[in-house]
Amino acid sequence: MSGLTVSGVSTTNTRKEWKLTELAEAAGVSPRTVRYYVQRGLLPAPPFKGPDTVYGEDHLVRLKAIRVLQARFLPLDAIQVELARLGPDELKALAESEPTAPPSAPASPPLPGPVKAEASPSPSSTVTSWRRWELAPGLELQLADTADAKTRALAERVRALIQESQER
Repeated sequence: MSGLTVSGVSTTNTRKEWKLTELAEAAGVSPRTVRYYVQRGLLPAPPFKGPDTVYGEDHLVRLKAIRVLQARFLPLDAIQVELARLGPDELKALAESEPTAPPSAPASPPLPGPVKAEASPSPSSTVTSWRRWELAPGLELQLADTADAKTRALAERVRALIQESQER
């Protein structure tokens, strides 16, 4: 009986592997969603397939990060680019952040030098933060958090075009 208690404690506190349904439940998604994300390349495939398939900690972290980015209204293509851009520590910080956090929270590193909104303040300027993406070496895209929907859609399209060109 004591072995069961120890086992129960260890799996609760330091769990490293999950079956598909357990992983989906822990991340707040359906098993079908997990499979779809693997198919789309948002999640790496599990090490092997079959009745003993298990998913690791990195799968759970990525699923939680995806949920945070979805709460920020990013489409899956943009989420895939963002996940590829982030290192393991940044990904974990994103996964542990609040889904309603502002888009510039942990996902965007601070920009070198002064931010334009701070450099030229004006009474009509209410820009408080910027989102920044490195599209390619030497090419960045910045988007103010106050940008309108049309401008946001344009930024996402530019990011998607860059991603498509890099996949070729």
